[in-house]
Amino acid sequence: MQSYLVGGCVRDKLLGLPVKDRDWVVVGASPDELLSQGFRPVGKDFPVFLHPDTQEEYALARTERQAGRGYHGFTFYAEPDVSLEQDLARRDLTINAIAEDETGKLIDPYNGKQDLEKGLLRHVSSAFVEDPVRVLRIARFAARFGFTIADETKALIAQMIEAGELDYLVPERVSQELLKALQADKPSLFFTTLRDIGALKTLFPDVDRLFGVPQHPKWHPEVDTGVHVMMVIDQAARLTDDVSIRFAALCHDLGKGLTPADILPSHKGHEAISVTLTRDLCQQLRLPKDMTTLALKVAEFHTDVHLLFELDAERVLTVLESIDSFRRPQRFEQYLLAGEADFRGRPGYEDAPMLEGPAFRACFDAAASVTATEFVEAGLSGLAIAKAIRQKRLANIEHTLAEHRPDY
Repeated sequence: MQSYLVGGCVRDKLLGLPVKDRDWVVVGASPDELLSQGFRPVGKDFPVFLHPDTQEEYALARTERQAGRGYHGFTFYAEPDVSLEQDLARRDLTINAIAEDETGKLIDPYNGKQDLEKGLLRHVSSAFVEDPVRVLRIARFAARFGFTIADETKALIAQMIEAGELDYLVPERVSQELLKALQADKPSLFFTTLRDIGALKTLFPDVDRLFGVPQHPKWHPEVDTGVHVMMVIDQAARLTDDVSIRFAALCHDLGKGLTPADILPSHKGHEAISVTLTRDLCQQLRLPKDMTTLALKVAEFHTDVHLLFELDAERVLTVLESIDSFRRPQRFEQYLLAGEADFRGRPGYEDAPMLEGPAFRACFDAAASVTATEFVEAGLSGLAIAKAIRQKRLANIEHTLAEHRPDY
């Protein structure tokens, strides 16, 4: 029985990145042997065990065979005579098929170290086609590391797309890879990589549709809506680690992909269409409720951030109430950060001051300072209190807007 470090921990160590989780593969052992040493089994479908002391994962060396498309599409065969090379052969990419023994020696039968040095993402074998989620994973690795995809792997993916393999991806696997990709420093690479290999129109058609759609150059020097959205999600990544904000930034302009050609480059009414498309996407991916709600609110009200100084107090309060800002001030902060990413997602605006952000926050603070206490003390009750609160909030917002409106 011999244990080897494998996969991401070896890859990240070679790249000089922090190693968060260490995974091991065990050669020459059976489940009973591990159990006798105090290892605890994990799940039912995979021969994986937790070390009794470190709690790190130890997987028996295994081969796999496709049992059918879908989330549980593989049958695993873990026998004591399965070699390390056979185990590594089932992995998706050469950079993930490197092992390290207990002395620090690398076992690299598929030249993964060489591909790491070249910044290249290459499939280990033709078995890559058996799991379509690997198309998403390769794009995610491209975003995370800034790597390019080998030509032969691109050709293999093209065959998968032509054969309709991506149509069999289940929502949970797509959303899992998407949310991981949005955690990258430059998440736009995930989408541009999928577009480059021809997979974006299948996996995220509403995003793919944005490319080539013009916007008014006065407000959008980049002109192309798809380019703008990619810049916005990268700016969101600069501003925050909050994946919900990054996802909202991705969705905010989806409606522009359906703008009638005869009104371009105007996109009047795109907000309502963006809401519909965002709702459909969130339902399709089965995303968490809070993430979905934020994305919907940003899609509906993102234009208000940029038009703040042209709005009246009634509209500003409507936005604050619709976002549920007074009960959930954190959501309002998320909304503002998404708006700032939208503002900065244009050439020349990456580091420009956004006056509307602090002003909107001041409006919120002024409105939130109004409570029921003074009106209760004045003898009001019931609906009269709610009406009085709203009227004072409107007055406070109007005063705050007057203080912050620039003179131009």
